[in-house]
Amino acid sequence: MTASIATSQAILVVGGGISGMTAALEAAECGKQVILAEKTPTLGGRTALLYRYFPKMCHPTCGLEINLRRLKGNRNVRTMTMTEVLAVSGRRGDYTVTLKVSPRYVTESCTGCGDCARAVSAEIDNPYEYGLAKTRAAYLPHAMAYPQRYVIDPSIVGTPEGEKAKAACTIGAVDLEMKEETVEIKVGAVIWATGWKPYDAAKIQPYGYDRFANVITSLEFERLADPHGPTGGKILRPSDGKEAKDIAFIQCAGSRDENHLRHCSRICCMASLKQTQYVREACGEGGKSTVYYIDIRAIDRLEDFYAMVWNDPTVSFVKSKVAEIVEDKNANPVLHGVDTEGYHRYATTHELVVLAVGMEPEANGIKLPDDMLLDSSGFIEGCKGAAGDEGMFAAGAASSPLDVNRSVQSATAAALRAITVIHKTARTEQV
Repeated sequence: MTASIATSQAILVVGGGISGMTAALEAAECGKQVILAEKTPTLGGRTALLYRYFPKMCHPTCGLEINLRRLKGNRNVRTMTMTEVLAVSGRRGDYTVTLKVSPRYVTESCTGCGDCARAVSAEIDNPYEYGLAKTRAAYLPHAMAYPQRYVIDPSIVGTPEGEKAKAACTIGAVDLEMKEETVEIKVGAVIWATGWKPYDAAKIQPYGYDRFANVITSLEFERLADPHGPTGGKILRPSDGKEAKDIAFIQCAGSRDENHLRHCSRICCMASLKQTQYVREACGEGGKSTVYYIDIRAIDRLEDFYAMVWNDPTVSFVKSKVAEIVEDKNANPVLHGVDTEGYHRYATTHELVVLAVGMEPEANGIKLPDDMLLDSSGFIEGCKGAAGDEGMFAAGAASSPLDVNRSVQSATAAALRAITVIHKTARTEQV
């Protein structure tokens, strides 16, 4: 089915993570009409999956909950989840965008009661737990999901399990007849806030991520530490379910490497420093974190946090790029390398290894308009229009590797630039 939306100089924001939400809200609160398109069933992006922010160590609810309240109360924002951009044509001030809206199989009348989930027994890999856990095939993405509507996985549509979910919904919100839609919209400016994705750790062959169960990524570790995560906040080894107390954190796993990602991903050092404090919380004085690093890049206000962790007696630092990981008979990872402070070789055994994987732009998997400019790593620099004549902008981690704070700043700037485009277009049309 194809539908058309007339938006009259609206702004399209592509991506509903913290950057997309910020850009949409800043523009909407300035009186502009905004369409916020997100390809997954919920807003929040990867920020919603964090256990805590650095350096204050507060939960994402601190920032996301406020933004969600702002979104709910602003009629200038139209939120479209499960929506992807297929094509963009036109020019600054006059873009035609084709969107694909995938079926959720649950209508807007859903109350979030969860009866559909309780009725089905089929399970799928939980996409919000990085494969560490299963979820029912009728599910609410996570506690902070917006909109608070369940999703029916396509794998049970047309099966008895799907019919169970439908029968369990007393208000008739489960609609297994939903079809994919194509929507065409007219907008004056586009903000690409498509975010980032973790570098594939399996490509770093010497670290054995795809061979050794007890080598995981920093994103997976974040979910393990979360009390709402797959292990209830307990740091358990994937191989045997035993508690891990001796944990190695390997920095620059795929970043600053000509064979993988050439750029520094900026957030990795601080993420690992933060996660050493999860170990302290979970294990107390019996926990031990070892950070293997090339150099620690903690700047500005983050330096104090780094100094605090450096002085933590449960944390030690080894200045070294780990050369190889092997596994002993007890499935313990053994790290081999050279400590460059003293230049001695080591073969150190740990119970669990956490790879601080680098960031690469999510836009690498998206068909962007031909006039978009990308840097050597695939991050969006802008569009090819003359300076001051652009109509499409990048925000947050779509533009470069950024933490949450800097992503919000970038998104605010992108919103202001998009608003300027709308104002200039409106003046031109009046003339």
